[in-house]
This record gives sequence, structure tokens and C-alpha cells, in this order.
Amino acid sequence: MNIKEAKNYIKDSVKIYLKKDEEGEYRIPVVRQRPIFLLGAPGIGKTAIMEQIAQELQIALVSYSMTHHTRQSALGLPFITHKTYGNLSYDVSEYTMSEIIASVYDVMEESGLKEGILFLDEINCVSETLAPSMLQFLQYKVFGRHQVPEGWVIVTAGNPPEYNKSVREFDVVTLDRMKILEVEADYAAWREYAADRGIHTAITNYLDLKKEDFYQVETTVKGKSYITARGWEDLSQMLILYEEEGLTVEESFVGQYIRNDRVVKEFTAYYDLYRKYQNDYKVEDILTGKVSEQAKDKARKADFDERLSLMGMLIDRMQQDVKENIQTSNMLSELMNPLKAVKAKMESGCSSDELLTLLEMQTEGRRKSMDSLQKAGALSARDKVKNRAIVRFLNECAKKLRVEDVTDVQTAFAKIKESFDVKVLQYKQDTADLKDRIHYLFRFVEDVFGSGNEMLILVTECTVQADCAKFISMYGCEDYQRHNEELMLTERSDQLIEQIKELSL
Repeated sequence: MNIKEAKNYIKDSVKIYLKKDEEGEYRIPVVRQRPIFLLGAPGIGKTAIMEQIAQELQIALVSYSMTHHTRQSALGLPFITHKTYGNLSYDVSEYTMSEIIASVYDVMEESGLKEGILFLDEINCVSETLAPSMLQFLQYKVFGRHQVPEGWVIVTAGNPPEYNKSVREFDVVTLDRMKILEVEADYAAWREYAADRGIHTAITNYLDLKKEDFYQVETTVKGKSYITARGWEDLSQMLILYEEEGLTVEESFVGQYIRNDRVVKEFTAYYDLYRKYQNDYKVEDILTGKVSEQAKDKARKADFDERLSLMGMLIDRMQQDVKENIQTSNMLSELMNPLKAVKAKMESGCSSDELLTLLEMQTEGRRKSMDSLQKAGALSARDKVKNRAIVRFLNECAKKLRVEDVTDVQTAFAKIKESFDVKVLQYKQDTADLKDRIHYLFRFVEDVFGSGNEMLILVTECTVQADCAKFISMYGCEDYQRHNEELMLTERSDQLIEQIKELSL
């Protein structure tokens, strides 16, 4: 299976394991909760999907690489304690709490979340002294004398032997206590993730052209040569920062993340071309309807690679705009809840000071909630942006009331509402502008490429990208609807022609 399928399977398994009966007991006892073993090549996104699952389920995540653990750190250190049995006293060996188990309790204490995922990476690379204890852990969730707390699901991961010389093969007794998921690198699955995470367009455009360069691990005369999803994502983050600083991207830089001489040369050359296309085609001019006839003519005469790069740049900018719009929409919708509470407080006959106190309490409460989720590893980047915007708004409202020394509660609420209405008005204007930008994008593609492959790419991206699909469903897009219907009719026509040919034979 690919990494997206693995993520969905693990997410469903975690939800099932955390399902409770009417008495509040977990439906599946701890000893029957088989740990999941994610077996796949390095750098394909095993750790990344665990973070996503924790954030989507709003549960805690504790991650450990087992290669860093000795028997003592995993199981605890021995010490002597004095015990009495009957009338006789003995010195008895006890063990301190496992570092891994202690980390789970630490996260529970700091975050307040009582359920989570304990993710143990490279579990098939444990030391020789620790290996015998793994069977007990996998069945009973126990390290040393201490058990993983109830409500914590065990997910493990490891690399196949061909990727890691330290791998130990599990025996049947151990394997029979796990749910094994074998995961392979899959560009189509990663491409969806890349669009959501804002992976640099030069990388996705290049890989769209050369999918075989997405993931490779091989041994050459020079040693190991490898390209991983992790490498592409890390390179993306650095490319964005390099561009912000105006730094030159050279082969030596790319080679720090992509360990394959041929791909390093080809991607660096493509990146130089990509930067040239950015200068040749002014994306902002296209999206504001100010594109020149010269640029249109150049696009019509461009070869396939150049057209694909141009479409990638245009779609990437559109998706960034749509993502920001949807994030603002979500923020404004959630901001309604604290404002409704403020309104109810005002209508109850409170003073302006009490209204101000409520604002400050809401701000502090949201801050604490964010901090709790952050410590648990359960706060997504989107939620962080949304909550920070809400906290900033509430802070600004409270500061405004203090500075202006508003004493009348009706006036105080009116000022808060005024600030909110300004944001809503700005959002409506931004939405109208965005609808125009999308229209100009469709018009450019239509004028230059007609209903060819470029239009198919644009319509497909608007359909499969979650934010774009949501925006179109909320506000409509005549260009999208028209071309989507045309493409569907064309596809149906092609199918009918093929059927007629078959009947003729």
C-alpha cells in the first residue's frame, strides 16, 4: 500500500482501539490491541503521517527512535529496595521507570490529554540486549515493570533489511502479535500531500515530468545513491528561504538533499529554467487580467515542459490564495463563538469591566489550549495559524477598550462588533478579488491553450485539491463548471467512439 492508504488504515485502527463502552471501558482490552508495524523504506513519510493522525484526532503523540536506546534507558535502571514478606525482610531489585514510559506520562501531565499514540521508529533495529524484552512489550505494552497507560495506542515502524544493516528479523511469535503494513513509495499519494504542504512548485513540476526520480535507493561504484520524499521536502523548505534571501541555488546545495548525481544535475538545470519562466511569464499579470499578447504568444509556442511549468506556477499561486481565503473563513467562523459569549454577557447586564475580563479570559483560555495541543504534538500548522489570528483579534479588542477607557458596556460591545465587521468586510472583498483571479486564470488558459491538456490539468487540480473544491462549492465558478462539463462530455464521447469501433469489429 502507499503512505496515504497506510495513514487512513492506522487512523481507523486508532479510533477503534480508543472506542469505549457505556461504562467508559475500552472495548478492546490492552492485550488484544495489536501494535501496528509500519514496514517501509526510509524517508517515505512514516513519521509525518503519525503527526498528521495525532493532529486530526486531537490526541497526543510521543515519538522515539529505538536505535538510540540501551536496555537500561528503555527498561529502567535497577536499584535495591527493602521489603518484608511475612516475618522475613529481604533486599529486592526494583527498576526505575522506563524513559519511554516516563515521556508518555510527562506529555499527559503537560498537555492534559490522556489518550495518544506512542510511536516507536526503527523497532527492528533494537540492541541485542533489548531485543528479548520487545516480545513482552508488544503483547502487554510493558517496558520493565511499568505499563504504557491505558488510552495509548502503540504504532511501530522499521526499514526492510536491504536498507539497514542493523535490522533484526522478528520471529513468528513476535510477528503474530502485530498488524503489519508494508508501505511503498508512491508519487501520486505524495503529490497530494505536497500540494497541501506547499512544496516548492519547481519540485512538483520536475517530478510531474520525471516521476521515476521521486524515490530511488541504489548502490553505485561511488557508494549509496538515494532520493527520498524527506529529501525533496527538506530541499523545498530551503529553496523557499534561499529565494527570500536572493541566494544562488547550485548543484552542491541540491546535492545536500538529493544524493544522486544525475538527478542533482537535471533538477538544478530545471530549476534555472523554472526561474527563467518566472521572469518570462508574470504570474501576477495573468491573474489580474493584465497579461500581454506577447506573453500569450510565447506560451502558445512553448514546448510541453515549459507549458507544464507555467501551469504549475499559475495553479500554485491560485492554490496559495485559496488556502489563505479558506483559513480566514475558518477563523471568522470560529471567532463567532467567543463573540456570541461576549454578546450574551453584555445582554445579561454586566459592566464594561466584566466584559473586558471575559475577553481576557477567552484569550488566555485559547492560549492554554494551543499550548496544551502543542506540547502533545497534536496542533496542526493550520490550527496554529487560525488560533493565533483569533487570539490576536481578541487581544486587539481588549487593548482598544483599555486605551479608549470605554465605560459603557453597550459602547464596548459595539466597538468589538465594529472590529469584527471590518474583518468580515475585508474577507468579502478578498473573496470577490479571488473569484476574479480564478476567472482570469481560466480565461488565459482558454485563450492560449483552448480545451487541451492544460485546461484538463487546471480543472483536475480545482477538483482534487480540497481547498479549491471547497471554495468553488461555497462561491461558485462559472468557468470551472463550464469546462468541467465540456471535458466530461468529451470523455463520454471518446468512450462512445471506442464502443462503436468495438461493435464494428
